[in-house]
Amino acid sequence: EAQTGTDGIRGVKLALKIYNAKKPKIKVEAYEGDDQGDDALGKTVGAGIAADPAVVGVLTAYSGPTIAALPSYKAAGIVIVSPSATRVGLTDPASPSYGAPVFHRIVSNDDLQGPALARTATTGVKNPTVFMVSDQSSYSEGLFASTKAALGTALEGSDKAAKGTTDFSATISKVKAAKANIVIYTGYYADGAKFLKQLRDKNFKGVFAAGDGVLNSEFPKLAGKRQSEGVRLTAPIVPLEVASPKLTADFKKEFGAAPGVYTTEAFTATNMILEAITKGKTTRADILAYIKAIKYKNIAGVTVSFNEFGDLSGSGLMNSFVVKSGVIRLNGKA
Repeated sequence: EAQTGTDGIRGVKLALKIYNAKKPKIKVEAYEGDDQGDDALGKTVGAGIAADPAVVGVLTAYSGPTIAALPSYKAAGIVIVSPSATRVGLTDPASPSYGAPVFHRIVSNDDLQGPALARTATTGVKNPTVFMVSDQSSYSEGLFASTKAALGTALEGSDKAAKGTTDFSATISKVKAAKANIVIYTGYYADGAKFLKQLRDKNFKGVFAAGDGVLNSEFPKLAGKRQSEGVRLTAPIVPLEVASPKLTADFKKEFGAAPGVYTTEAFTATNMILEAITKGKTTRADILAYIKAIKYKNIAGVTVSFNEFGDLSGSGLMNSFVVKSGVIRLNGKA
């Protein structure tokens, strides 16, 4: 699943390059910690990052590793501005994974994505019969629950296939037994691609839909161009190509590749922390306080701020996407 990290860190590096090129009083560098999307590694990597006094702000990616690392970040008082962690509990005061006072995210959470995924999956399908599959990760279970609640009587069955599953035969048998014409997968793209490929090989011709964990440029490549055609996806993101064609050109020149999922959001999150530093906030406590009160205008001209729980102020954003000819394309609001 390295592409998710690569897409994000490139957004960070582009923001830092633009900032440092202005010869600011305080130079800022990126420190990369790779938790590989794994909860246990997230705890270890987070502890190491928090122990480094030079670190004044953190961007975390997946929800599970973020939750695992929270005790270290909370104890150190380091602000988190996540470009992609969507599990509802991170901003729910009643949840044991509540991230206050340090956690903030610049994407909508799964309370919004679940209903959007249900709508995206079932739109235009006559007599929708849905089978859902979770990979049992923190992210997957959260999105599963919110999507399930939105589906109502359209949900015919469900199964759990642990992250890292290679043979989905048992799950596919249950899909067939349920006579489902829609499969919704709430895990990540590497396993999602394997699952879809095996589904298509077993002659499943219905709709395959998934959330932002599957929205990655590598997904159609791993699943196959033919197998992934028409896949429906949702994500609380705006592709960099849409947000800023000029910045997209700069990105391609810098990295020799197209921007990916959460590149825009990582770029924005980095710039929010950089704004705090530019305003003279250089300690962990001062940067945390600044982010809590920030009103930051992003490259799309939208003002980003946070509520008291660390979620975006306002109604949030959720887009739908579709795979066409091996490429994931924006399909409008979900």
